[in-house]
Amino acid sequence: MSIDRKAAIAAYKERKTIAGIYVIRCLASGEAWVGQAPNLATIQNRIWFSLRQGNHTCSSLQAAWNAHGEAGVMFGECERLEDEESSYVRNALLKERMLHWRLELKAEAI
Repeated sequence: MSIDRKAAIAAYKERKTIAGIYVIRCLASGEAWVGQAPNLATIQNRIWFSLRQGNHTCSSLQAAWNAHGEAGVMFGECERLEDEESSYVRNALLKERMLHWRLELKAEAI
């Protein structure tokens, strides 16, 4: 294995993940869905993959995707959380902030 590849793998493993709250909006209907993620950098890719496969667990989001396509749905970050030492504290904070954003945006949870 080359040194460059080893360095790239090490950098990948050491990268910081940013937890937070995200929103998905249907541009045509105005519907919104709010979720929490331990890593905001990867969550959109995961959601879009399941939507493309037609098997996302949130049926209303899947229906909006089916009706309006990828171009009709927008992903955005609501809030990033500061680093927390404890995953327990981070998870509790994620739940609390998700509830806040659901109420604020009148959104469904995903």
